Amino acid sequence: MSLPHAPALGSTRDPALQSAIGKATKHLMPMLVLLYFVAFLDRTNVGFAEEALSVDRGISDGAFALGAGIFFIGYAIFEIPSNLLLKRFGARFWLARIAITWGIVAALFAFTTNDTMFIVLRFVLGVTEAGLFPGVIMYLSEWFPNKVRVRMFAIFYLAQPFSQMIGAPLSGGLISFGDQATPFHGWQVMFAGEGLLAVLAGIAAVVFLTNSPQQAKWLDDGQKASLTAAMAREDTARSEDGPTGIWKALASGRVWYFTIIYFCLQVAVYGTTFYLPQQVSSLLGEDVGWQVGLVAAIPWLVGLVACYLVGSNADTVGRRRRWGTVFYVTTGLSILGSAWAGANGQPILGIVFITLAVASFLAVGPITWAYPTAFLTGAAAAAGIGLINSLGNLGGFVAPIMRTAINEVVPTDSGAFGIVSLGVLAFVAAVMIFCTKYFRGSKADDLLDTSHVATTTSPRGSTSKETNA
Repeated sequence: MSLPHAPALGSTRDPALQSAIGKATKHLMPMLVLLYFVAFLDRTNVGFAEEALSVDRGISDGAFALGAGIFFIGYAIFEIPSNLLLKRFGARFWLARIAITWGIVAALFAFTTNDTMFIVLRFVLGVTEAGLFPGVIMYLSEWFPNKVRVRMFAIFYLAQPFSQMIGAPLSGGLISFGDQATPFHGWQVMFAGEGLLAVLAGIAAVVFLTNSPQQAKWLDDGQKASLTAAMAREDTARSEDGPTGIWKALASGRVWYFTIIYFCLQVAVYGTTFYLPQQVSSLLGEDVGWQVGLVAAIPWLVGLVACYLVGSNADTVGRRRRWGTVFYVTTGLSILGSAWAGANGQPILGIVFITLAVASFLAVGPITWAYPTAFLTGAAAAAGIGLINSLGNLGGFVAPIMRTAINEVVPTDSGAFGIVSLGVLAFVAAVMIFCTKYFRGSKADDLLDTSHVATTTSPRGSTSKETNA
């Protein structure tokens, strides 16, 4: 039976630490979710304007594909510098700056007149948004112990399904409203309104974010001491196990390993997300509007549930590896299934497969980020996380171009071959996540799997240790 024992300082059973984590979740996570909600909305709302931009401004399919992807070139170039500047100026100021500047650029899409302007604005949007996602990942790794970090990543990731559940009907509704009730084109109203939302979110970030536990006025002295001790313990483990300094992080084989995994994930994510409204529209035989927006929100509703449930329970190394492998496989299979359904005139089955794909890649994202944050800290974390996200996000550049190019080479009414190409790399990521079982375990992972150790007595009187691994 279990023997009573006092929790060690820094253990996730420490009452002061539990209280600090609860308060940090309450005070920080809603603002971070809002920032990513608006960011994801402004990345993907262009999908709702594709047809209208073609009709009203003559934006070609090639320019749209290039513009959809070139966002990630600007994003990749400025990702690491942005993360390093966040370390220098603090998350509160820097995340607010990012949101305000990208909101201004997002609103400028309302004035798009030709292919060149569309492509340039997409590039600048990537430049101004660079650093938001990896900055938040690094910020969370400095606030929350490894045991609960995937749960926090999962809460942050909820912004993606929220942005599509609310954002898809919102974008479609703004287009309909703008066309019917204003002297402007509907897509202009959509871009202007959603860009303004980002500016307001940036202003709110200055009010609600706190740079570090030591500066949090809403933590008492005991909570600050417990949380600081827990994070210092993990920082020590990470600094002993991982690369130290910017250049060593950029040259780390493990960093590049997870960069490849994240690239494969982003090909699946953005290859699906950019074209989700059009794919749903094709399956339903409806023009893009509020009806398509509502149906396109269904996959994100299911994904919201999957993301939270998986993230809340991925608290051991074994679970993270097994679930990561499974969900990468189901991502690939579901994308292949959606292509088959579209090619065979099965709209309901197509929506089911798209829903499974979205749920799978949302669930696996937070798990993927648990790996690099287990061995990166300090300046190495700023550089390494920035590298993984910047080069990984080039999958968002590659995906639409790859899909368009394959559809031109092997044309079909449903574009099935282009869709199939997006799912293949998910299987590569599944193999790579599975193979992490052959890695030398990190000291931070050792802390993760022993943070809930309970000493037990066997029937013969000997003692043993049980973990939830």
